[in-house]
Amino acid sequence: MDRVEKAKNLFLKGFNCCQSVFVAFADKYGIEEETALKISGAFGAGFGGSREVCGAVSGITMICGLECGATTGSQQDKLACYKKEQELIEKFKKIHGTIICRERLKIGNTKEFPMASERTKEYYATRPCLKIIMDAAQIIEDTF
Repeated sequence: MDRVEKAKNLFLKGFNCCQSVFVAFADKYGIEEETALKISGAFGAGFGGSREVCGAVSGITMICGLECGATTGSQQDKLACYKKEQELIEKFKKIHGTIICRERLKIGNTKEFPMASERTKEYYATRPCLKIIMDAAQIIEDTF
């Protein structure tokens, strides 16, 4: 199974956006699935339900860090990773216009939208999240 399909299947099993993206690639970096699920678990619904940065973008960011994150404290290394992350964010924005969860869901604040909704047919039919997750996984796949 390719990683885009894996991300899709994880979301369809009920995992959040960040978990779905991050876990689809975790084994590539030697991270066990349960550990990956825990690490990425609080980033769903735009940082713990706050509807800020999209969880799928958080997943992209985490994978970018595994690929190029600075391990020396060097300013040059940090800036190189930030540059790569900005490239990934721009790819995401070209597709979805924004990295902000509530803007993608067209809601004003978290009170208008539950932090965690039951996954029903209506949920999948009305929410863009599945496509967003698949696009995020494809961006990672195409980049690294």
